[in-house]
Amino acid sequence: MKLDKVRWGIIGCGDVTEVKSGPAFQKVQNSELVAVMRRTGGLAKDYAERHGVPKWYDDAEALINDPEVDIVYIATPPGAHKEYTVKAAQAGKPVYVEKPMGRSFRDCQEMIAACEAAEVPLFVAYYRRAQPRFLKIKELLHNNAIGDVRFVSSTQYQKTTEDMKNPHNLPWRVQPHLAGGGLFFDLASHTLDMLDYLLGPIKEVQGFASNQAGHYLAEDIVTGTYKFESGVHGVGNWCFAAFENVDINEIVGTHGKISFSTFGNDPVIVTTASGKEEWSFEPLQHVHQPLVHTVVSELTGHSGHCPSTGVSGARTNWVMDEMVKGYYKISN
Repeated sequence: MKLDKVRWGIIGCGDVTEVKSGPAFQKVQNSELVAVMRRTGGLAKDYAERHGVPKWYDDAEALINDPEVDIVYIATPPGAHKEYTVKAAQAGKPVYVEKPMGRSFRDCQEMIAACEAAEVPLFVAYYRRAQPRFLKIKELLHNNAIGDVRFVSSTQYQKTTEDMKNPHNLPWRVQPHLAGGGLFFDLASHTLDMLDYLLGPIKEVQGFASNQAGHYLAEDIVTGTYKFESGVHGVGNWCFAAFENVDINEIVGTHGKISFSTFGNDPVIVTTASGKEEWSFEPLQHVHQPLVHTVVSELTGHSGHCPSTGVSGARTNWVMDEMVKGYYKISN
């Protein structure tokens, strides 16, 4: 598939599309946002008017089948990702789907199969794969800045926000039938995908998931250990009912370590016997924009390709499923 210009349609023009993603479709060369959809038509109309989008819909299939839409960006909760991906594929449209890719690895497999059958690309919005700070970490690893990598550790915990304490009006992110799990699926997926990008696929996983605070039914703490195909080991702790907010990853090698956060804008720090070296990066206004650029480049036949595909996105869902399967009694 080769396009002269990529015309986007968004299904689910909610908060994530206001700044993080939506404007990027207008700012990347050879790219244009031409249609948006939301079940509440008034909200879709409001979004279209505020962002200068020519068309709006309150029906997803109408947007998918719009002949002026070349690619569908699915920005709904994960519970609808598979349905809309399959429908877009059947209409012959490439898909750019929010993360996590699906509620489960099984969902992801069905999404991949639908796109392969239709011979259309499937991209996943793990946008860190194209951001300068993570490209720098990949470069440091490629250049053996810390020698041979031995293990990676991730520690991410945060306070329970007030909106998570109302059982009668819980956010979709802690409703497993919509999200796949709790905040672990929403947030840890970024870290796990980023580690897949930096260190390669994970081949073995073990994990424990629990609910300690009792504010909702989904898990609120997960501890996992994993082994990468390269032989690197990893351990991660994610807790969403702690006393403060912490986000730190360390990749440890034979000659040093790389320290960085997943969500913050802290410097990337390399520590070796010679001392410390830091790299700082300006925060991006539209965090999806570098990855959207790679999607547009691929679809228009220019050099490069998108580094976040259905295949890579599904790997992260598999890892998460393995970590929480005891809690949810998952059987893949």
